[in-house]
Amino acid sequence: MATANPFPAPEHDHGDCVQQALVTAEEICRERGLRFTRIRRRVLELVWSSHKPVGAYDILDALGREGQRSAPPTVYRALEFLIEADLVHRLDSLNAFVGCAQPHDSHTGQFLICRDCHSVAELDDLEINALVERKAGALGFSAVRQMLEIQGLCPDCQRQNQS
Repeated sequence: MATANPFPAPEHDHGDCVQQALVTAEEICRERGLRFTRIRRRVLELVWSSHKPVGAYDILDALGREGQRSAPPTVYRALEFLIEADLVHRLDSLNAFVGCAQPHDSHTGQFLICRDCHSVAELDDLEINALVERKAGALGFSAVRQMLEIQGLCPDCQRQNQS
């Protein structure tokens, strides 16, 4: 069960987060025999550019500002690859994407989404997964995919609201 605060401290080195995500992605793709193309790498880098969810059209706009002409299908295909490779998660409620904090193993997750600053933290709590599977199974339902999105306030926004 996750006990540490999954939200990054404001003073953390975000550049290190991005670099580690790219190194990990290269390693995972090499191990699995997947092609980590230039566009897939850049899309992953843009997804990791903050701890906030990013939409496909935001990625497309960023690529355009860089002088890369990409069509929506190109970005969506790159995102689909990154999801299948367990490098990115899609947040259905926001129609946006976040980098996976634990990409080595395919998993379901729970996401804490701050309603004020829009940062997202991934929990991946096995007890929550097991509880949902048990409750669904008791109703005769076979869960295929779990994605729990929880909206609220991160610790920093709570402190700011109390001030």
